[in-house]
Amino acid sequence: MLAPLLFSIVTLVLSVVGASNFNPLRHLAGITPPNDSDAVSSSLDPLPPKGCNVTRAAYLIRHGAIHSNDYEFEHFIEPLLIKLAKTHVNWSTIPNLAFLSTWKNPILSEEQEWLSRSGKLQAMAAGVEVAQRYFYLRTPKRIWSASSKRTVKTAEFFRKGLRSHGNGVSVVKIDEGKKMGANTLTPYESCPAYSKATGSDLSTEFLKIYTKPVVTRFNALAPGFNFTSSDIYAISLICGYETVLRGSSPFCDLSVLSINEWLGFEYTNDIRYFYNSGYGSPISGAMGFPWVNATFDALMSDQNKQSDKVEDQDLYISFTHRHLPPMVLVAMGLFNNSAYSGSNKAQQTMPLHTINHQRVWKSSQILPFMTDVGLEKLECDSHDYDKGTYYRVLLNNNPLSIPDCHDGPSESCKESTVVKWLSGRAKIVGDFDTACNVKYENSSNILTIYKESN
Repeated sequence: MLAPLLFSIVTLVLSVVGASNFNPLRHLAGITPPNDSDAVSSSLDPLPPKGCNVTRAAYLIRHGAIHSNDYEFEHFIEPLLIKLAKTHVNWSTIPNLAFLSTWKNPILSEEQEWLSRSGKLQAMAAGVEVAQRYFYLRTPKRIWSASSKRTVKTAEFFRKGLRSHGNGVSVVKIDEGKKMGANTLTPYESCPAYSKATGSDLSTEFLKIYTKPVVTRFNALAPGFNFTSSDIYAISLICGYETVLRGSSPFCDLSVLSINEWLGFEYTNDIRYFYNSGYGSPISGAMGFPWVNATFDALMSDQNKQSDKVEDQDLYISFTHRHLPPMVLVAMGLFNNSAYSGSNKAQQTMPLHTINHQRVWKSSQILPFMTDVGLEKLECDSHDYDKGTYYRVLLNNNPLSIPDCHDGPSESCKESTVVKWLSGRAKIVGDFDTACNVKYENSSNILTIYKESN
């Protein structure tokens, strides 16, 4: 009888430890703060493989933390704030929600989409990190940014960290227009077949499921308020954005929402982005591939180390929004739930009525604030591999093994293999104009911003 009792005690202790280690901020999808340490489950060493040196690198980076996203504010946060302002509920008498009796809202309508102070700090810290990681490479003369204020501001603060005085590095603004074709850092904006609303209806199905018991529980505590599914979803959003602005939020407390309910919020967003910018969309890869192809082309090009031309830079840094990084990962075949399953049925891996806890597609890891997709060019002279040029992909400082392209040191990929692999991926994802059903004139299937003439 002792063994079962001991097992029960150990299980209880582990569950308590697990709960105490759970941080809701790590499960907030697009409003998750930057954190390389648990970004992805990668066992590969972030340091260059033994016998290899990084000679060039490129990064695609999402902007830093903002005050609030306009869609999330207008559809979820603001309606809850209005209800809270009008209610006569005495929150001070209600367990776990008593903080609402004195809580003051920091999320203002007029500050939507603004880069926050913490976002500026995140961007500057990222610049310092890149400067230290590649201290032996030349500081780039140009970095690129989508033209919205929050991405440009992120690039400017990144520049301050990259180069202490900030001089000598130009931020090139790339138009987010509707007729840019693939020659932009926001190709989804110029893709007529794409809609930012895609995935919302499907994610709403699971939102109603995970919030149903919370709605029942809260309405039993405060019957005069009439909590809805949207209100519960808004609680998680406020947790994230208030933390951005104040450093913490009472909405994040596990006494408000349980661990499973936080995971429900995360999975709701996983479904949304899976069908919007991931494998659930037949056009995601076509929108992400132009950056992949252009960046590998820039890294592979002949280089004059004495030249200041764009084509000769050691580092290529670009800033965008939350949608492009997952599209780039799809273009490369990464984070595919159905990989190595013997079937290419990714859509079956994201059920709408229960959480797939074995999935690799997790928005909190793929598109948090300041998420970055990195490509490194390696010159290697390793005992176990041919001397030559190899490449590897990183997500938030975590090296990833590229499917069908990992024949080098630490699962990097030989340059000749990369060339063949790129050709194969181009056929799989399709070209931008065809996938996007482009009808306007002067479109482009390629990204050319890393050329001197642009």
